[in-house]
Amino acid sequence: MISIRIQQLTKRFGTVTALQNLDLAIEPGELFFLLGPSGCGKTTLLRCLAGFYIPDEGRIFFGDEDVTRLAPHKRNTGMMFQSYALWPHMSVAENVAFGLHERKVPKDEIKRRVQEALESVRMGSYAERRPNQLSGGQQQRVALARALVIRPRCLLLDEPLSNLDAKLRLEMRAEIRRVCQEFRLTTVYVTHDQKEALSISDRMAILDHGRILQVGSPQQVYRRPVCRTVADFIGETDFIPGRIVSAGAGGAVVDTAIGHFEGVLGDPSAVPLAGAEVTLSVRPECWVLSHAAPSRNAVKGRIGKAVYLGEHAQYDFIAGGQELKILEFNPRFLDQSTRGDVFAGAAPEDVVVLVA
Repeated sequence: MISIRIQQLTKRFGTVTALQNLDLAIEPGELFFLLGPSGCGKTTLLRCLAGFYIPDEGRIFFGDEDVTRLAPHKRNTGMMFQSYALWPHMSVAENVAFGLHERKVPKDEIKRRVQEALESVRMGSYAERRPNQLSGGQQQRVALARALVIRPRCLLLDEPLSNLDAKLRLEMRAEIRRVCQEFRLTTVYVTHDQKEALSISDRMAILDHGRILQVGSPQQVYRRPVCRTVADFIGETDFIPGRIVSAGAGGAVVDTAIGHFEGVLGDPSAVPLAGAEVTLSVRPECWVLSHAAPSRNAVKGRIGKAVYLGEHAQYDFIAGGQELKILEFNPRFLDQSTRGDVFAGAAPEDVVVLVA
C-alpha cells in the first residue's frame, strides 16, 4: 500500500485551466472518490496520477517517490477505463496477460498470475472466451482483473460502472469494494454517481472548476457540506435564504421568511457576522411533520402534491412563498394533502448554515 500526495497541482490546456493549485493527501489502502459535475477536472486529475498528462505546476508523490514526470509504464498503476478497452481479437486470458507480456514476465508466471487475477474477480472459467461473448458486467470484471494482474501500486478507475444497468452497478459496487480491500490497494475512483461514492468510498473530494471544494467521509460531506455547490451536488436538499442573527461556537441563529432557525455552520472556520446573508440547507428526510408546532425550527404550512412510494412519501410543502421537499418514512400525513395547515420541524444539527 502507498499513500498519494498532490501538492499545488495545476494543469492547463491552452487558455483553459483544468486544475488549479490542488493539494490532496490519500491514505494507504484508501478507496478515494473524485466527484463533481462534467468539466470539473476529476478525470484530468486521474490522468495526471496515471502519467497520461504532465502537470504544468506542482508535484505528485507515490509514497516518498516523486512521480510527477515519470512515464506511465514506470509508475506501476492499474488503470481501468470507462470503455473497458478490451482487445476484441484476444481471449479473456490474453487480454489480462497483455500488461505482463509488456513487462517481460516469464510465461509460467504469467499463466499463474492471470489465473489468480481471474479467480479474484470470479471469472476463472471464462479464460478462453472473447470479450464479445461476455455480458457488460463480465467485461467489467475482466478489465478489473487486467488492472490487478500487474500488481499495481495503486488502482485508478475512470467511471467504470457507467455502462452497466442499475442492477449490475449495485453488484459491481460491492465487488470493487471487496477486491480493493482484499488486495489492500490504494484506489482513486472517478465518478459522477453520488450513490456509488456514498455507498463504498472511505473518503471523497468534491471538485468544481478545477478546485477542490471539500474532502471528507461520505457522512461528513453529506451532512456537513461547506458550501451550496457541495450541498446541491450531493443528494437533494432544501435551500432557504436568510440573514444571520447571531453566530459562534460552530452554530448560528438565522432569520428567514418562514421563521427563525437554529443551525450548525457548514464551515466552522467561516463565522459570518450578524446581518450577513446566508443559505440554510436541510435534507428532505430531516424534516418531521406534526400537527403541533415543535419547540425549535418550526415551519407552518400545508402539504401540496403528495407522492406515495411505499415505505415513504414525498411531499411538496408550501410555507409562505417557499416550497420545501419533504420525505416522510412510514407515511402518516398523506391524508393531510391540501387539508389545512400542519407543521414541519428540523433538529438544529440537521440545519446547515452555508456562507458560500
